[in-house]
Amino acid sequence: MNKREEERKKRQQEKLEQELSRLEAMSVYEREYEDRGLICGIDEVGRGPLAGPVVAGAVILPKDETILYLNDSKRLSAKKREALYGEILEKAVAVGIGMASPARIDEINILQATYEAMRAAIADLGVSPDLLLNDAVTIPQVEIPQVPIIKGDAKSISIAAASIVAKVTRDRLMEAYDEVLPGYGFGKHKGYGTREHIAALKELGPTPIHRRSFIGNFV
Repeated sequence: MNKREEERKKRQQEKLEQELSRLEAMSVYEREYEDRGLICGIDEVGRGPLAGPVVAGAVILPKDETILYLNDSKRLSAKKREALYGEILEKAVAVGIGMASPARIDEINILQATYEAMRAAIADLGVSPDLLLNDAVTIPQVEIPQVPIIKGDAKSISIAAASIVAKVTRDRLMEAYDEVLPGYGFGKHKGYGTREHIAALKELGPTPIHRRSFIGNFV
Protein backbone atom coordinates (compact mmCIF):
# COMPACT_ATOMS: atom_id res chain seq x y z
CA MET A 1 0.00 0.00 0.00
CA ASN A 2 1.47 3.35 -1.04
CA LYS A 3 1.44 6.51 1.05
CA ARG A 4 -1.46 8.11 -0.79
CA GLU A 5 -3.59 5.01 -0.25
CA GLU A 6 -2.66 4.96 3.43
CA GLU A 7 -3.68 8.59 3.83
CA ARG A 8 -6.97 7.97 2.05
CA LYS A 9 -7.77 5.02 4.34
CA LYS A 10 -6.81 7.07 7.38
CA ARG A 11 -9.17 9.87 6.32
CA GLN A 12 -11.96 7.34 5.77
CA GLN A 13 -11.41 5.88 9.22
CA GLU A 14 -11.42 9.32 10.81
CA LYS A 15 -14.69 10.18 9.06
CA LEU A 16 -16.23 6.91 10.20
CA GLU A 17 -15.19 7.56 13.79
CA GLN A 18 -16.65 11.07 13.62
CA GLU A 19 -19.92 9.69 12.27
CA LEU A 20 -20.11 7.00 14.96
CA SER A 21 -19.45 9.65 17.60
CA ARG A 22 -22.25 11.83 16.16
CA LEU A 23 -24.68 8.90 16.18
CA GLU A 24 -23.68 8.08 19.75
CA ALA A 25 -24.62 11.63 20.77
CA MET A 26 -27.96 11.22 18.94
CA SER A 27 -28.66 8.00 20.86
CA VAL A 28 -28.79 9.57 24.32
CA TYR A 29 -32.57 9.15 24.67
CA GLU A 30 -32.50 5.62 23.27
CA ARG A 31 -29.87 4.69 25.87
CA GLU A 32 -31.71 6.47 28.68
CA TYR A 33 -34.90 4.51 28.07
CA GLU A 34 -33.51 1.25 26.68
CA ASP A 35 -34.78 -0.74 29.67
CA ARG A 36 -38.37 0.22 28.79
CA GLY A 37 -38.49 -2.18 25.82
CA LEU A 38 -39.36 -1.22 22.24
CA ILE A 39 -38.67 2.47 21.63
CA CYS A 40 -40.45 4.12 18.71
CA GLY A 41 -39.55 7.45 17.14
CA ILE A 42 -42.42 9.59 15.78
CA ASP A 43 -42.24 12.58 13.42
CA GLU A 44 -44.38 14.30 10.81
CA VAL A 45 -43.84 16.12 7.54
CA GLY A 46 -46.14 18.53 5.75
CA ARG A 47 -47.83 20.72 8.33
CA GLY A 48 -47.06 23.90 6.40
CA PRO A 49 -47.83 23.25 2.69
CA LEU A 50 -50.85 24.58 0.84
CA ALA A 51 -51.50 21.19 -0.77
CA GLY A 52 -51.16 17.49 -0.07
CA PRO A 53 -51.52 15.42 3.09
CA VAL A 54 -49.68 15.62 6.37
CA VAL A 55 -47.65 12.42 6.76
CA ALA A 56 -46.33 10.84 9.96
CA GLY A 57 -43.64 8.20 10.34
CA ALA A 58 -43.11 5.76 13.20
CA VAL A 59 -39.87 3.75 13.40
CA ILE A 60 -38.53 1.20 15.87
CA LEU A 61 -34.80 0.84 15.24
CA PRO A 62 -32.81 -2.32 16.06
CA LYS A 63 -30.54 -2.14 19.08
CA ASP A 64 -27.85 -4.33 17.55
CA GLU A 65 -27.35 -2.60 14.20
CA THR A 66 -26.12 0.88 13.24
CA ILE A 67 -27.53 2.91 10.37
CA LEU A 68 -24.91 5.48 9.42
CA TYR A 69 -25.83 9.10 8.57
CA LEU A 70 -29.26 9.14 10.23
CA ASN A 71 -30.18 12.77 10.74
CA ASP A 72 -33.01 15.26 10.61
CA SER A 73 -34.44 14.79 7.10
CA LYS A 74 -34.16 18.55 6.46
CA ARG A 75 -30.37 18.28 6.80
CA LEU A 76 -30.05 15.55 4.17
CA SER A 77 -30.07 15.68 0.40
CA ALA A 78 -32.94 14.01 -1.46
CA LYS A 79 -30.52 11.35 -2.72
CA LYS A 80 -29.30 10.62 0.84
CA ARG A 81 -32.86 10.47 2.17
CA GLU A 82 -33.82 7.96 -0.51
CA ALA A 83 -30.83 5.74 0.32
CA LEU A 84 -31.53 5.90 4.06
CA TYR A 85 -35.24 5.24 3.50
CA GLY A 86 -34.40 1.90 1.88
CA GLU A 87 -31.94 1.01 4.63
CA ILE A 88 -34.41 1.92 7.37
CA LEU A 89 -37.13 -0.25 5.82
CA GLU A 90 -34.66 -3.10 5.50
CA LYS A 91 -33.19 -2.96 9.02
CA ALA A 92 -35.91 -1.54 11.28
CA VAL A 93 -37.80 -3.72 13.72
CA ALA A 94 -40.98 -2.01 12.49
CA VAL A 95 -42.01 0.98 10.36
CA GLY A 96 -45.43 2.64 10.31
CA ILE A 97 -46.85 5.40 8.11
CA GLY A 98 -49.97 7.47 8.71
CA MET A 99 -51.59 10.28 6.73
CA ALA A 100 -54.35 12.84 6.99
CA SER A 101 -55.80 14.12 3.72
CA PRO A 102 -56.24 17.78 2.75
CA ALA A 103 -60.00 17.40 3.27
CA ARG A 104 -59.40 16.00 6.74
CA ILE A 105 -57.02 18.87 7.53
CA ASP A 106 -59.76 21.33 6.50
CA GLU A 107 -62.31 19.46 8.60
CA ILE A 108 -60.46 19.18 11.93
CA ASN A 109 -57.49 21.63 11.54
CA ILE A 110 -53.83 20.87 10.90
CA LEU A 111 -52.83 20.15 14.50
CA GLN A 112 -55.59 17.58 15.07
CA ALA A 113 -54.91 16.09 11.62
CA THR A 114 -51.24 15.75 12.56
CA TYR A 115 -52.15 13.89 15.74
CA GLU A 116 -54.48 11.65 13.73
CA ALA A 117 -51.69 10.84 11.25
CA MET A 118 -49.33 10.04 14.14
CA ARG A 119 -51.86 7.69 15.74
CA ALA A 120 -52.32 5.99 12.36
CA ALA A 121 -48.54 5.56 11.99
CA ILE A 122 -48.34 3.90 15.43
CA ALA A 123 -51.22 1.57 14.51
CA ASP A 124 -49.46 0.73 11.21
CA LEU A 125 -46.34 -0.58 13.01
CA GLY A 126 -47.79 -4.04 13.48
CA VAL A 127 -46.22 -4.26 16.94
CA SER A 128 -46.93 -2.27 20.09
CA PRO A 129 -44.02 -0.08 21.24
CA ASP A 130 -43.34 0.42 24.93
CA LEU A 131 -42.26 4.07 24.65
CA LEU A 132 -42.67 6.86 22.10
CA LEU A 133 -40.03 9.49 21.44
CA ASN A 134 -41.89 12.33 19.71
CA ASP A 135 -40.65 15.40 17.90
CA ALA A 136 -41.91 18.19 20.19
CA VAL A 137 -45.51 17.04 20.74
CA THR A 138 -47.49 14.84 23.11
CA ILE A 139 -50.05 12.89 21.09
CA PRO A 140 -53.52 12.81 22.66
CA GLN A 141 -55.58 9.60 22.86
CA VAL A 142 -52.45 7.42 23.02
CA GLU A 143 -51.93 5.23 26.09
CA ILE A 144 -48.26 4.40 25.37
CA PRO A 145 -45.85 6.50 27.49
CA GLN A 146 -44.44 9.44 25.52
CA VAL A 147 -41.36 11.64 25.71
CA PRO A 148 -41.70 14.88 23.69
CA ILE A 149 -38.29 16.22 22.58
CA ILE A 150 -37.89 19.73 21.17
CA LYS A 151 -36.03 19.50 17.83
CA GLY A 152 -36.11 15.76 18.38
CA ASP A 153 -35.33 14.93 14.75
CA ALA A 154 -31.84 16.35 15.34
CA LYS A 155 -31.41 14.80 18.81
CA SER A 156 -32.73 11.24 18.48
CA ILE A 157 -31.84 8.61 15.89
CA SER A 158 -35.33 7.09 16.20
CA ILE A 159 -37.08 10.39 15.50
CA ALA A 160 -34.60 11.14 12.70
CA ALA A 161 -35.45 7.81 11.08
CA ALA A 162 -39.17 8.59 11.38
CA SER A 163 -38.62 12.01 9.80
CA ILE A 164 -36.84 10.42 6.82
CA VAL A 165 -39.60 7.84 6.30
CA ALA A 166 -42.29 10.53 6.46
CA LYS A 167 -40.41 12.94 4.18
CA VAL A 168 -39.62 10.40 1.45
CA THR A 169 -43.17 9.02 1.56
CA ARG A 170 -44.71 12.48 1.19
CA ASP A 171 -42.23 13.66 -1.46
CA ARG A 172 -42.93 10.59 -3.61
CA LEU A 173 -46.66 11.17 -3.25
CA MET A 174 -46.38 14.83 -4.31
CA GLU A 175 -44.25 13.79 -7.32
CA ALA A 176 -47.02 11.36 -8.30
CA TYR A 177 -49.60 14.14 -7.95
CA ASP A 178 -47.47 16.26 -10.29
CA GLU A 179 -48.01 13.65 -13.02
CA VAL A 180 -51.81 13.77 -12.77
CA LEU A 181 -52.16 17.46 -11.84
CA PRO A 182 -49.60 19.23 -14.07
CA GLY A 183 -48.99 22.95 -14.08
CA TYR A 184 -48.58 23.53 -10.34
CA GLY A 185 -45.05 22.20 -9.86
CA PHE A 186 -45.95 19.76 -7.08
CA GLY A 187 -42.92 17.61 -7.88
CA LYS A 188 -40.63 20.58 -7.32
CA HIS A 189 -42.06 22.43 -4.30
CA LYS A 190 -44.01 19.50 -2.78
CA GLY A 191 -47.04 21.68 -2.14
CA TYR A 192 -45.32 24.44 -0.18
CA GLY A 193 -46.31 28.04 -0.87
CA THR A 194 -43.57 29.06 -3.28
CA ARG A 195 -44.00 31.98 -5.67
CA GLU A 196 -44.40 29.50 -8.54
CA HIS A 197 -47.08 27.56 -6.69
CA ILE A 198 -49.07 30.64 -5.68
CA ALA A 199 -48.95 32.00 -9.24
CA ALA A 200 -50.26 28.67 -10.59
CA LEU A 201 -52.95 28.58 -7.94
CA LYS A 202 -54.18 32.05 -8.93
CA GLU A 203 -54.11 31.20 -12.63
CA LEU A 204 -55.45 27.64 -12.61
CA GLY A 205 -57.49 27.55 -9.41
CA PRO A 206 -57.35 24.96 -6.63
CA THR A 207 -57.08 21.20 -7.15
CA PRO A 208 -58.68 18.45 -5.04
CA ILE A 209 -55.41 18.18 -3.05
CA HIS A 210 -55.31 21.84 -2.02
CA ARG A 211 -56.14 22.67 1.59
CA ARG A 212 -59.08 25.07 1.34
CA SER A 213 -58.41 26.38 4.84
CA PHE A 214 -54.86 27.34 3.79
CA ILE A 215 -55.44 29.06 0.43
CA GLY A 216 -58.06 31.72 1.23
CA ASN A 217 -55.57 34.53 0.64
CA PHE A 218 -54.80 33.34 -2.90
CA VAL A 219 -58.12 32.27 -4.45
